Amino acid sequence: MELDPDDVFRDDEDDPDNEALRERASSKELVVYLVDASPKMFSTKCPSEDQKDESHFQIATSCILESLKTQIINRSYDEVAVCFFNTREKKNLQDLNNVFVFNVADREFLDRPTAKFIKEFSRLEEFFMKDIGSQYGIVSGSRENSLYNALWVAQALLRKGSAKTADKRILIFTDEDDPFGNIKGGAKADMTRTTLQRAKDAQDLGISIELLPLSQLDREFNISLFYADLIGLQGENLAQFMPAAGERMEDMKYQLRKRMFKKRIVRKLTFSVANGVSIEVHTYAFIRPTVLGSITWLDSVTNQPIKIERSFICADTGALMQEPPKRFQTYKNQDVKFSVEELSEIKRVSTGQLRLLGFKPLSCLKDYHNLRPSTFIFPSDEEVIGSTRIFIALHRSMIRLKRFAVAFYGTSSHSQLVALVAQEEIIDSGGQVEPPGMHLIYLPYSDDIRHAEELHSTTNASVPRANEDQIKKAAALIKRIDLKDFSVYQFANPALQRHYAVLQALALEEDDLPDIKDETVPDEEGLARPGVVNAIEEFKQSVFGDKYEESDNAGHKKVSEASKKRKALADSAVQKSVQYNWAELADSGKLKDLTVVELKIYLTAHDLPVSGKKEDLIKRILTHMGK
Repeated sequence: MELDPDDVFRDDEDDPDNEALRERASSKELVVYLVDASPKMFSTKCPSEDQKDESHFQIATSCILESLKTQIINRSYDEVAVCFFNTREKKNLQDLNNVFVFNVADREFLDRPTAKFIKEFSRLEEFFMKDIGSQYGIVSGSRENSLYNALWVAQALLRKGSAKTADKRILIFTDEDDPFGNIKGGAKADMTRTTLQRAKDAQDLGISIELLPLSQLDREFNISLFYADLIGLQGENLAQFMPAAGERMEDMKYQLRKRMFKKRIVRKLTFSVANGVSIEVHTYAFIRPTVLGSITWLDSVTNQPIKIERSFICADTGALMQEPPKRFQTYKNQDVKFSVEELSEIKRVSTGQLRLLGFKPLSCLKDYHNLRPSTFIFPSDEEVIGSTRIFIALHRSMIRLKRFAVAFYGTSSHSQLVALVAQEEIIDSGGQVEPPGMHLIYLPYSDDIRHAEELHSTTNASVPRANEDQIKKAAALIKRIDLKDFSVYQFANPALQRHYAVLQALALEEDDLPDIKDETVPDEEGLARPGVVNAIEEFKQSVFGDKYEESDNAGHKKVSEASKKRKALADSAVQKSVQYNWAELADSGKLKDLTVVELKIYLTAHDLPVSGKKEDLIKRILTHMGK
């Protein structure tokens, strides 16, 4: 049975008939970036990747810009706002001083990122000082508190949506570890207390506050002075918060990307453990291959998404049908009518619950039972109090007895048996490596399993086997070309990168496409290392011998028709190539006067690729000639 890759890697939320999932509002993120715009953020310089000095403000805004570009592709329904504090001008709904919410026309303060918003934000450095300005909002002798105002504005922006259906977050960028350091006496204590209370009020409303600190080159950001209390860090979490010294500036974009990529719940399930005992669990998806986004049809005039509506017209009167249509099934010469709701109920196979059936030894679970990527489940006490306790008891018993659970699981239209395999928590010196929980493995049906076919050879023929020397040479070769610390995250899909680069250039009206590095091509430089070359040659010699030539079954030299044709073309190209003075044509710039066919003569004669446009062919020739 041939499997459909799209179906194998489809998650439960991709099921259009998943009524249980449709009943729950889809979760999205509402994020407010709070960026410190004080003069200190502009005066502090740090070396960037291209060896140019960048201010802390430039680092923060460039990180946000990259995050917005990624978000508009990966999470286009999430909503963001960019808010600067310690500014000269003010722009916010509360009319508070020293707080400026950046925005563009035809967009709310907290809204989905648009191409126009990203384009204007990329030009921020050109007009920031003129239109927004920078000044200290917390000074001695004044009761103004710009950080308090910024948290107030951010909290007001995040009133949108419910905490149950949206994750609300505030991300603070600053290099000032003690914002009230210049204030003395009771005023400092009062401002500190009111700011911490404002942060606590926001957290009580389900808003998480996170900090991305920017350290000085000669002084590390001291989070314990103020911000540890603001974001609620204590004990080990406080000690592990600050990244290593060498990673502070270089990994700022990575730190933001890691925090923005939050683990999201795929589904919330009711796990029926026994009669009358049910708990709530959340499911999480593992690594999935990235695919192109779905097509959205737009109106040619307004460029707005088109909403498809369907109406039924009465065949007799031509009037629009106001009531929903009914289906019927003829039975014994009578039409039995069904409503849409009744048909849906008839077709319903399962309510979407996970129901425990029993337990089996782990030895009964085979590798080939893993039909598709598994799902990770974890308990939650949000709706069913005590779910975590029951889950932990079941989890510990399964590990102790070396059993896995067999359960019934399915959507409204599809059901199957699943295996629940308990995973122990793994912790090392750096923290948690693997979380405790269970893997939900989708068990196959009988026709999903294809038995391996054995290779039957004739009785007279001997089966070739590698000797010890060949095995030793092969192992040495594999060791030489083995990728150290391999991770799937090291390689991006070049076709997807190209696709989104074109979309970005069109949306932002960019003239040039960014260079897309194909990380999947062989590492020619690495394969050319003497150690690798020697390992390859030793392996070839041990397997094929010194004077190996490919031959057919009759022992004759095997040369295909395609090889003969390629050799004939190469010989012809060599003869024609000597008729041209290629060096003179290259020096005088007359290569562009030749036709594509003539340019390919040189390339074919020198065994070079002949694909691409005329400009590519000329560039390839000049590179080969060292011009």
